[in-house]
Amino acid sequence: MNLDGFYYILAAFLVLVGIAGTVLPALPGLPLVFVGMLLASWVSKFEKVGWITLTILGLLTVLSMVVDFAATAMGAKRVGASKLAIVGSVIGTFAGLFFGLIGVFVGPFVGALVGEWIHTRQLDQATKVGVGTWVGIIVGTVFKLGLAFAMVGAFAIAWFV
Repeated sequence: MNLDGFYYILAAFLVLVGIAGTVLPALPGLPLVFVGMLLASWVSKFEKVGWITLTILGLLTVLSMVVDFAATAMGAKRVGASKLAIVGSVIGTFAGLFFGLIGVFVGPFVGALVGEWIHTRQLDQATKVGVGTWVGIIVGTVFKLGLAFAMVGAFAIAWFV
């Protein structure tokens, strides 16, 4: 029995879930995109997409993970966030998952705000930290989404050309 069709569907599913994962923090977005592309390449015996393209896609995946952490940290650091605010942001991100798409966007802000408020007891500083952390997360998400579509484009070019 030939399983190639199943593997191609699985690969496409991984890419789509990975793209969703660039926005949803519970999913490892670009690593899933990469694994889906690697699977499709493997099924085609690397005839359509070779190791050079896969190496570039792998490097873009690593870059996305670095950007994810750096953007959040820079957003928080730029406004003087305490370690408690950063911990609060992480907790808020995961807690937000239980409240749907709104929670995903509001959770990190509320978590950072509460963490900073516990640390400083100053609402204006806590609000500033919450907004700075949130902006960092949004910038990182936009960048990762751009990388995801760049990876899909590079893969498509290698596959069809």
